[in-house]
Amino acid sequence: MVTESRGAPALNPYARDCPSRSLLDRIGDRWTVLIIGALGQDTRRFSELARLVDGVSQKMLTQTLRALERDGLVERTVHPVVPPRVEYRLTDEGRSLLSVTDLVERWAVAHYPAIAEAHERYDQRIG
Repeated sequence: MVTESRGAPALNPYARDCPSRSLLDRIGDRWTVLIIGALGQDTRRFSELARLVDGVSQKMLTQTLRALERDGLVERTVHPVVPPRVEYRLTDEGRSLLSVTDLVERWAVAHYPAIAEAHERYDQRIG
C-alpha cells in the first residue's frame, strides 16, 4: 500500500527500503507496546515504568525509551533537583498511538485462549 503523507513522498511499507518499516518495527516491538500502554495518560518515572512493565530489563527499558523519544512519541523531562528526577510522558503523537496499542493488547488478551489451543494442537501434530 502506497500512501502520501503531508506532502512527503509516497511511502510503501511493503517495499524493502521504505523508511516507514523502521517505525513499524518499533510499533511491533513488545516493549514498545507495553511502555506506551504503561504511560497511557500518565507521566511516569523510570522506576515506575520498570515496575509496571514486569520483566523488562533496565537496559531494554532505557533503549526503548530513548528510541521512543527519538521518534517523538515520548517526552523526557529532567527536573533540576538532587538527585535528578526524570519523568516520561507520551507526546501527542504517542497518545495517538495509544489507541492502536490498546487494541492490540486487548486482542491478545481476548484471543490468547484460542491461540494457546492452536499451539497445543500444532505441537501434538508435529510431536
